[in-house]
Formats: sequence, C-alpha cells, structure tokens
Amino acid sequence: MEAQTSEARIDELEAKLSFAEDLIDELNRSVFRQQEQLDLLQQQIMLLHQHLQSVAQSVTPNETRNLRDELPPHY
Repeated sequence: MEAQTSEARIDELEAKLSFAEDLIDELNRSVFRQQEQLDLLQQQIMLLHQHLQSVAQSVTPNETRNLRDELPPHY
C-alpha cells in the first residue's frame, strides 16, 4: 500500500513539474517577445530624437516658431 501511495505522489509531482516547465517556457517566450518590442521602440525613439534635433538645428535662433502653424489640417 505504501508503494502505491509513493508511486501516486511521484506521478503527481511529475505532472506538476511538467506543467511548471511548460509555464516557464511560455513565460520565457513572452519575455523574449516583449524585449524585442522594447528594442524596436527604443530604436524608434532614438530616430525620433535625432529627427527632432535636426529640425531644431534647422530653425535659426532668431526665428520664432508658432505651434499653431504646425497643427495638422483637420484642426
């Protein structure tokens, strides 16, 4: 009887371990995808920052900018 109980407990532990391994694999895939998205967003922010710097450098210091001139046409 004790052998059956031990066998059942081992089977249960193996099943739990299997589910835990699957969960860890899924979490690793999620973290990997999120890191890819973060890397892409960081690249886009850097490009946007560079673009804004180039636009700011193209405006002469004596020139005043009116933000209303930059509104999209649908406003």
